[in-house]
Amino acid sequence: MFPGIGTVINICSIIVGSLLGVLIGKKLGDKLRTLITDVLGCITAISAADALAAYWSKDLQSSMPDGWPILVIVFSLLGGAIIGNWMRLEDRLENLGIRLRNKFAKNNSSSFVEGFVSASLIFVIGPLAILGSISDGMGTGIDQLVLKSTLDGFTSIAFAASLGWGVALSSLPVGVVQFFWTGVGLFLGTVLADYQIAAMTAVGGVLLIGISLRLLKIREIAVANLLPALALAPLLSLVANKYI
Repeated sequence: MFPGIGTVINICSIIVGSLLGVLIGKKLGDKLRTLITDVLGCITAISAADALAAYWSKDLQSSMPDGWPILVIVFSLLGGAIIGNWMRLEDRLENLGIRLRNKFAKNNSSSFVEGFVSASLIFVIGPLAILGSISDGMGTGIDQLVLKSTLDGFTSIAFAASLGWGVALSSLPVGVVQFFWTGVGLFLGTVLADYQIAAMTAVGGVLLIGISLRLLKIREIAVANLLPALALAPLLSLVANKYI
């Protein structure tokens, strides 16, 4: 066993699940594929609700004065939106998907990009990606990443059946992000306090709502532009805890 083995398992589960999904998807009609995507949107909404529950955790609520936890979440999202828009993260992620599609896809189906972008965001944003990777790096176990791998494997089957090979390539950003957090756990030890993790998880829940709305074709929210909010949340919660 070596640091990062949990992420390797996660990447393999996404690729294998995508392969199965593509094979199954060839036998599915367009209406059923659309229905599968709608179901995934609803499931993502449930995941968002689960992540948002961290906002009401005792760790977060007791770490700063009344009223400040919601301000930390709001300012994290606003700051993240400004930074992400300036960095054009959404455009860069979509352009990466287009380049990968042109290289690997036999046709220019828009579902390739949608599969890559949506799957990447869902697999990367989940709190298990951060917490599990840090735990892996610290050598305290890969249980969380094994659980995430199982969930991602089944999710990638459903996604790939509907959206195609782009889902398999979402393993690339998953690997980059999770290896980064594994490095954080390996070299820096316990980086975040419980209340900081709760703030980050709650912000992730808001981002998952945006993904759900995209999958359900309700509204196209540039969720990738909000990703910097995940880094701002623990920083702002630390400031609120120490100085307010």
